Amino acid sequence: MSVRSFRLLAIMPALLLVSCAQPPAAATPPALSFAEYQLVDLTHAYNAQTIYWPTSPTAFSLETLSKGPTPGGWYYSANSYASPEHGGTHLDAPLHFGEGQHATEQIPLERLMAPAVVIDVRSAAAADPDFALRREDVLAFEAAHGRIAAGTIVLLRTGWSTRWPNRKAYLGDDTPNDASKLHFPAFGAEAARLLVEERAVAVLGADVASVDIGQSKDFQVHRIAAAQQVPGLENLTNLEALPATGAYVIALPMKIEGGSGGPLRAVAMVPRTK
Repeated sequence: MSVRSFRLLAIMPALLLVSCAQPPAAATPPALSFAEYQLVDLTHAYNAQTIYWPTSPTAFSLETLSKGPTPGGWYYSANSYASPEHGGTHLDAPLHFGEGQHATEQIPLERLMAPAVVIDVRSAAAADPDFALRREDVLAFEAAHGRIAAGTIVLLRTGWSTRWPNRKAYLGDDTPNDASKLHFPAFGAEAARLLVEERAVAVLGADVASVDIGQSKDFQVHRIAAAQQVPGLENLTNLEALPATGAYVIALPMKIEGGSGGPLRAVAMVPRTK
């Protein structure tokens, strides 16, 4: 046996011990291919036409701080903006109508990133601008599409987003500082109880200014949802691009500590048909 072979045999036990001590290689997670999905923006842009609740004392504003070439020769742009929490496409945190409930930054991410269903009530809303989704409407949806699973984001399609940003058409009235004459559809209290308390859904959302109808005086849907830590998504758009079932929604608000809501960028992932 050569000296080189003898030395190799001598160190073999050590090499085996080192090899056995190494942790197994981590499994590579499957890649998420966005080519398999159509991405749908469910968000209205913020600008001077953004619609806020009639009693809101302020609206969206954008102030230019810098715009143009710098002394160094490069371009630079920066703005300052201001906005109430509740206006445009935004999230209502449970704290909005529930004392001690989750503020915006406390909402678990799994509530805001979940499978979605879309309940289409355009025909009923066109016939009655004060239409409120009923318990039997939810049950009829389930009869056609299956039981709504716990943790689902439930979106109500009324067709009202096509009226944006015409304030009078969208809200039903444009009297300044007066919310008593509003007319638009949304969820009804019994439908909300079924979805929130019996189905344990993650979120309620709609393409109107509130998850309660415009003529609501007591905001029962907000209160029912808040009691179960269920956020609301309001002033959504492009719900016509989503199927009744099968989409996945990501709805991430500005993370305002202690906030009762905040501006929202909501996106849907719709599987492409093969």
